[in-house]
Amino acid sequence: MHSATAAIASMGVSPLVRLRTTHADLNLMATSGILVPQINTANEAEAVVAAAKFPPLGHRGQGSPFAALAHGVDLPTYIKIANETLLTCVQIETKEGVENVDAICAVPGIDMVFIGPNDLALSLLGYVPARGDEPEFIDAIQRTVAAAKKHKKWVGRLSNNGALCKEHLKVFDTVALSYDVRALQSWYTSELKVARP
Repeated sequence: MHSATAAIASMGVSPLVRLRTTHADLNLMATSGILVPQINTANEAEAVVAAAKFPPLGHRGQGSPFAALAHGVDLPTYIKIANETLLTCVQIETKEGVENVDAICAVPGIDMVFIGPNDLALSLLGYVPARGDEPEFIDAIQRTVAAAKKHKKWVGRLSNNGALCKEHLKVFDTVALSYDVRALQSWYTSELKVARP
């Protein structure tokens, strides 16, 4: 992961890494931000912030020197910079997360809430993907956007295709255009059609 985030950063892009857990050791990569899925309560959001920040703001351990080395600074300087600049993002992907989204957005240190629309649809509707016109799904999206704006947090979401991405950028501060597995599948499908006799 260290090599991937350094390669991304070398292109002038700020790497954002989606973690599977709030364990502090996983945050020690040279990244500009973290995205933690399935956050359902303010207490869980507080745990994310605590794991992402070095003392005195959190309990992140200094662990390995890779992050400081990747940024070309000494460790004390990196710790200060990381506490000031690491983008800390949480995903709202469940009915419980939506019910608690105002409290989640109120947590100091959370910079962005990011809607995972496929898991959110599965939680609310019992199927994926959402058609996009279901009242419960629309309300959940609107509640999340409103809470983020109220607490002056960024709000983002996954967009499943380019047309939706363009539409979503009218409302959201950022969007993720699909995901790597879908991009690889699309490219290989297209190229295999060319390659096959």
